[in-house]
Amino acid sequence: METRGPDPRNGTLELPGSLEDTSVSSTPPSSTNSWDLGAGTRAPLYLDCVHCGFCLPACPTYRVIGNEMDSPRGRIWLIRSAAEGQAPMSPAFVRHMDLCLLCRACETACPSGVQFGALMEMARSQLDQDRRYPPVERAFRRLLLGTLTDVRRLGVLMGGLWLYQRSGLQTLVRVSGILRPLKRFRAMEALLPKVSMPKSLRAWPQVIPPRGESQGRVGLLMGCVQRFLFPHVHRATVRVLSTLGYEVIIPRDQVCCGSLLVHEGMRARGQVLARRTIDVFERAGVDWVAVNAAGCGSVMKAYGELLRDDPAYADRAEAFARRVRDVAELVARLPLDGHFRRLDLTVTYHDACHLVHAQRIRRAPRDILRSVPGLRLVELPEADVCCGSAGVYNILHPKTAEALLAQKVENIRRTGAAVVVSGNPGCTLQIERGLRERGLDVRVAHLMEVLAWACPDV
Repeated sequence: METRGPDPRNGTLELPGSLEDTSVSSTPPSSTNSWDLGAGTRAPLYLDCVHCGFCLPACPTYRVIGNEMDSPRGRIWLIRSAAEGQAPMSPAFVRHMDLCLLCRACETACPSGVQFGALMEMARSQLDQDRRYPPVERAFRRLLLGTLTDVRRLGVLMGGLWLYQRSGLQTLVRVSGILRPLKRFRAMEALLPKVSMPKSLRAWPQVIPPRGESQGRVGLLMGCVQRFLFPHVHRATVRVLSTLGYEVIIPRDQVCCGSLLVHEGMRARGQVLARRTIDVFERAGVDWVAVNAAGCGSVMKAYGELLRDDPAYADRAEAFARRVRDVAELVARLPLDGHFRRLDLTVTYHDACHLVHAQRIRRAPRDILRSVPGLRLVELPEADVCCGSAGVYNILHPKTAEALLAQKVENIRRTGAAVVVSGNPGCTLQIERGLRERGLDVRVAHLMEVLAWACPDV
């Protein structure tokens, strides 16, 4: 993917005209004290940025749009200007913040260790608190995120979608083109995989014993999107972990972890779900909390920061976060020789952003795949570049997301792999859609699914 825009080696920034014109916002610039940007025991996080520009070539939105203000360096500069009262939080400011994927590729590229993800989440939280989105946009986001992060509402929706597909209505809707003018609803509908009738957590066993010598007791996060759209990933996860010797616990009273809310700036609502998640898994008495969704894991590992100002939960959140593990980490900590049977298959691996950049898990999934006899791993070009899913980004900004998806699918096609392995449900939905619409016979599977295929029959 070709990099566009200003030379990233140029460390200077000029204020764009759209931000110079304060008439675009009727609200005065924010005071520094109203912003929570990492102040308190240390300086604001934006002061860590030295404007070197190493982040620019790594930023997917900068590469697609070519606008300095849609790069990490530009966004940090805008945040600082607003926080210090030098520029308003205008509609242009809001758009530049909103176009960020929060993929955190800039953190991997940054030599100064800028915590861009935390900074952006705090900035979005400020926008949400100050009601900077237009009323209709704000209502749409709250409806969308309120549904996706409420397991009861989502369960009802999935039942309706199951009927929508089984009745043939989906075929009629797609053929008629009735959703063509409604870009966001069309984007959501296009993402739908085959939906199964939702089941209560009571349909799952609460305890799955280990096979052989016990390697520890893990609690499995069922989540929201993964639970309802990809229950087979959970079944594969249980099979793999129990085969490797883990006792798997599935608490029935668990809820959404709150990751989507935190990413979109709705921190207060995310904190409520974080507290409930901590309570649930503390009661379960597990050694680790196993997560098979990259976006969920990245936020759960940051619960300490999310709840740092809550005296009742700050220490508990830190302790909880230390027990959170992506499933690849739980598998990689064990010797794998002899656990898997031969699997004659060519696969490629897509790095989910919140696995590779947020959790810094890059090598483990590849080493695990290479441990399977007969399996051939072909490296995917630009494997760690965002596919455009980014939580609900592909719904809110389908045009930019489509540009990223097109490049990702083309890179997958070039590998000749039969399966592309993904560690995040959002990536799976996005890549599946891209492959399906281009008529490519490539399957998208979770790492745990591939390992489950290679597990010996009981």
